[in-house]
This record gives sequence, structure tokens and C-alpha cells, in this order.
Amino acid sequence: MSDRLPSGGITVAPGDLEALEARWAHCWTPPDIADRLAGTTATWYVAAGWALDMFHGEQTREHHDIEIGVPAGQFPQIRSRFSELAADAVDSSRIWESAGPAVLSATWQTWLRDPATGNYLLDVFREPHDGAVWICRRDETIRLPYAEIIRHTADGIPYLTPELVLLFKAKHVRPKDQADFDGVLPLLAESQRATLSGLLDQVHPGHAWLARL
Repeated sequence: MSDRLPSGGITVAPGDLEALEARWAHCWTPPDIADRLAGTTATWYVAAGWALDMFHGEQTREHHDIEIGVPAGQFPQIRSRFSELAADAVDSSRIWESAGPAVLSATWQTWLRDPATGNYLLDVFREPHDGAVWICRRDETIRLPYAEIIRHTADGIPYLTPELVLLFKAKHVRPKDQADFDGVLPLLAESQRATLSGLLDQVHPGHAWLARL
């Protein structure tokens, strides 16, 4: 991924956010995605808020969208399972509809869109990696084997381990992020607390969550 964003794209103004969020109202759920990706050899996992609910073993709040993470090099395998959808690249406050290779290589987030309705169904994070090793996009010195960071629900749906989900949520700490942290903290093993504490100290020194870990 490039540090220089391509030109063009649609700028999303603050006044557009409500309408944009409404386009996610019919997004898929983790079982929907698992059905679509059944049999793939690509590595993937449910990320963000849904991943924490999968760790809980139940849905604890409403989710306005759904995200999965995939190694960037395996994105074409994932993309092939959703060939009827358009792939829009996203970065900050811009959207590049039906993004081509140049835009995709310069960004890491992809929204899959139903061309008939304009609705968004799935958010795909194309993550940096070195083969079977995941690389944190916030700090590339953090590298972990995928086998260590992916958990599975009882019915086999992969999801990102909670300490890494919380590391990403720690950057902005929106009300939902704080609620997610408060809800998951009592469920974390001591080893998970220690891992999250070390990662926060490295990526977000002095973070408010450190005192509770």
C-alpha cells in the first residue's frame, strides 16, 4: 500500500454520513459471509465489533456494518466469491467507486456494493502480511502468525482475537468502543490482558485503558 493516495474519488462530507450509514442497513452477518466463503483456501476473519460479540458468544449490541480482514495478497480469492458486487476503495473521507488496481494498491479498505441498490454489504480490510504472518498496519514491527490471532466460534466462523480488536478500537475510543472494552475486559484471560497492555503501551503510550489492564 502506498503512502500517497490517488486523485479522484468521491469526497464524503459530514452531512453525507447519515445517508451513507443508511446504505449499510442491509449488510450481511457473520453466518452470511461464512456461507459465501465456504471452501475457500484464503485466510480471513471477522473483525471489529462483530468479532468481540463472537468472543462473547452472543450479540451484545447493534452493528451498523460488518468487517472482515484478509491478507492483501489473497484478496483476489475473496473478491472472486463476490463477483456480482462492485468493490469501492475507501480511505479517510473519500470513496473510489469500482476501484481499479492502482487505487486498490494505494488503499487498504474495500466496501463491497450491490450495484442494483447501492447498498453496502461487506467491508474488507486488505491487511499487510508476510506470507502466513500478519502485520499490524498501525505499527509494522508488530507481526504475529495468523494461526495465533484467529479464533473460531463453535460453528467454525473465524474471528480476530479480542486483544487485537481492542488495539484498533483504542485509537479513537468512540462511545461504542468504550462500551466494547468495558464489556470484554472481564472476559479476557491474564495473558490476553498482558498482550493488550503491551501493545497499547507500544502503539498508544499513556492510553487510558492501560490503568484498567
